[in-house]
Amino acid sequence: METSALPKWEQLRVRQAEAEYDSVKKDARVAYALWCLTGIIGGHRFYLGDTARSIAMLFTLGGLGVWTLLDVVVVGRRVRAVNHSRRAAIMTRYGILEG
Repeated sequence: METSALPKWEQLRVRQAEAEYDSVKKDARVAYALWCLTGIIGGHRFYLGDTARSIAMLFTLGGLGVWTLLDVVVVGRRVRAVNHSRRAAIMTRYGILEG
């Protein structure tokens, strides 16, 4: 978001919102690393906040491996969706509209 045209107080609010988002956003590399190491028990899903799916994967051993294999395609998209949702919630809380 371009902040140079905004008043100083507004720039500060945008920087605070961006800092908060930076502290909660998820990294696709970490998600894929967790998928490699703990995919069969849903570790990557726990990391992304998908607790119900994580527990289901834990007790079914990743759908006997099928769910785990399908997740290799889904993990990147899921990271982007989680980050988009978190950013929207933070910007809304700060009263910042993004275009």
